[in-house]
Amino acid sequence: MEEQVTMAEFSQKQRKQNGGEGLGSVVDFLLANARLVLGVGGAAVLGIATLAVKRLIDRATSPPDEDDTKGDSWKELSLLRATSPQKPQPPPAAFSQPVAPGSPSPSAPVEPAPTHSPTTPKLSSVAPLCLTFQERLLAFERKHVIVPEAHVTLVKQLAGDIALELQAYLRSKFPELPFGALVPGGPLYEGLQAGTAEHVRLLVPLELEPGLWSLVPGMDTVAREPQCWAVRRTQLEFHPRGCSPWDRFLVGGYLSSRVLLELLRKALSASVNWPAIGSLLGCLIWPNVASEELLLKVQHECLEFTLAVLMVVPGASTDDRLLLAWPLEGLASNLWLQDLYPVETARLRALDDQDAGTRRRLLLLLCGVCRGHPALVRLGWSHLTQVVLHLGEEEVAWTEETLGERFLQALEFLVGSLEQASLPCHFNPSVNLLGNFREEEIDDIGYVLYSGLQLPESLL
Repeated sequence: MEEQVTMAEFSQKQRKQNGGEGLGSVVDFLLANARLVLGVGGAAVLGIATLAVKRLIDRATSPPDEDDTKGDSWKELSLLRATSPQKPQPPPAAFSQPVAPGSPSPSAPVEPAPTHSPTTPKLSSVAPLCLTFQERLLAFERKHVIVPEAHVTLVKQLAGDIALELQAYLRSKFPELPFGALVPGGPLYEGLQAGTAEHVRLLVPLELEPGLWSLVPGMDTVAREPQCWAVRRTQLEFHPRGCSPWDRFLVGGYLSSRVLLELLRKALSASVNWPAIGSLLGCLIWPNVASEELLLKVQHECLEFTLAVLMVVPGASTDDRLLLAWPLEGLASNLWLQDLYPVETARLRALDDQDAGTRRRLLLLLCGVCRGHPALVRLGWSHLTQVVLHLGEEEVAWTEETLGERFLQALEFLVGSLEQASLPCHFNPSVNLLGNFREEEIDDIGYVLYSGLQLPESLL
């Protein structure tokens, strides 16, 4: 009787609000009464799936000026997660034994034990079918995160050879410009590349004359960019323009990253004989002309990867942060982007060395999960590194046994950041790493992560 009253009250309320018509009211009706039919756990799972349809209907039927759809859907997801059973019923004794190697998958059917021979204990030989989330996470790490050592060796060899060829070209093409030695690096070289060896950084350092250049924080320029710096030409009264070979790239008294990028872009796309270099190295190399970044695609018979060519001003500050020539827009187009990669990796290594922790393993797992998901792929290496750094400072256990717990904690931290549309940089809190995300992207990523917190195995 109580169930009927509940369903009647809900139906009456919906008729008052929407006239009893429309697909949106049908979806709301299903969400409200699924608990009566399927139970608490079933309603939560059904609600997560049904809510995706409801969100599309709400967006299609709501007026353009209504901007609370995203907030309502996130609140509903919070309620669905809160109604899920926190302590499921304990499994039968036959399924609570440790998982034996080579046991069948959780989806495999189990034949009932024979009843004609009670003296033969068949239950003792039946392998349990459920794995803990920790076990699933470690299996995912072995299968999808660890990069084969042979691939790492091959990529390093090819990247090193390409660096030497490109360095020889730059010195012959621009003998007046003092470029430093080209150095390949990146997460692959730090053991922080997940899945495949697909991205390598190739640093092209600019050797600037000491005493002729000074750095100006981006917040002190008209661009007001906390992530950037300006490289200003100084000592003009004693060393006028023309004394430095880099003076030809000045814009308004500052060394322009945009002009240097255009110079190197034209060289890489039009002047370098990549077919000949690729034939010499046993691979195919071609520039990605569609990208604003300076990217080289490398295809070998065993693998493919991308080589990002980055011009840098090394030794820009006392903590060894680099300044990158990056395709920026607007007033910041001539500034240099501050690269935090060296200090990020150094901090992660120092934290793990203090307690033999697993912070870098957590980062690899997060990268492996996000790179294989169409919605989460927008979360890049820098975003996930900042999440791990924020969590890594906490006084909690970072052993292998707590890796699953830390993984879920990272998801919760990301969800909280997405709700606020704010992920402050660990080394520069004034920088919001989610500042360039569109509202739709934040909504989609947040929905997937909420669903992942409900069923973490679905992300693996």
